[in-house]
Amino acid sequence: MIELGRVQKLKVVREKEFGIYLGEGESGTGVLLPKKQVPEGIHIGDELEVFVYKDSSDRLISTVRSPKIQLNELAVLEVVDKGKIGAFLDWGLEKDLFLPFKEQTAPVRPGDQCLVTLYIDKSGRLCATMRVYEYLNADSPYKKDDHVEGIIYQINPQIGAFVAVDNQYYGMIPQKELYDTYGVGDHVQARVVRVREDGKLDLSLREKAYLQMNRDEETILKALEEFDGVLPFGEKASPEVIKRELHMSKNAFKRALGGLLKAKKIQIGESSVRRIL
Repeated sequence: MIELGRVQKLKVVREKEFGIYLGEGESGTGVLLPKKQVPEGIHIGDELEVFVYKDSSDRLISTVRSPKIQLNELAVLEVVDKGKIGAFLDWGLEKDLFLPFKEQTAPVRPGDQCLVTLYIDKSGRLCATMRVYEYLNADSPYKKDDHVEGIIYQINPQIGAFVAVDNQYYGMIPQKELYDTYGVGDHVQARVVRVREDGKLDLSLREKAYLQMNRDEETILKALEEFDGVLPFGEKASPEVIKRELHMSKNAFKRALGGLLKAKKIQIGESSVRRIL
């Protein structure tokens, strides 16, 4: 059986001026491989490894080119165009891959990178979807405090950012850990905070407190430079102000202030922080 959306080995069953037809047996039916892609010296009965998809007229066609994604696989693809009913992705073939609006977890623009899987729609066409949750798996090799990389594939403002670790494992960054602005398609480096009983990973974008404090101190010193040596808020500032200006929690801010104060690099007022030169 010829499989749509997969790389497979098929036999040459028929030759025409415009190409060859490939199939599984000796029958005269098959799927076309255009002449410009037919390797030299190919004869009836020979096998070729091809990818089967559909052309612009929805007819089955094959190619010897390797696609960047196959049916039910996951891959990060680039958006190359946007139309009235969806976007189009570069998947390594002449005809771009269609990503319908209804299959986007966030609006995409040309140049964006997005994690998708390949599926067959109700009309029998190959399409992409950013709704990849059910295609991820929970048997990652990672444990607590391991460092991982992944891509954000969905954001829930009440819950957090959902991350595909290594483009294949379940991961989630809680909303309280998002101290900066992130979007779907962003690549992140994170630390595993917990491996749940079901194998899914809870992640943090920050190091353990004792390691993160040095980075937070540097962030505050850099902000002091930008504010000409005086921050217009102190340790009693609201968590919202601290998150907006420094991308850290209030607790992290106070810990870092304590470290800088101990090192005699700052003075802390009621509503300001001043750098000591």
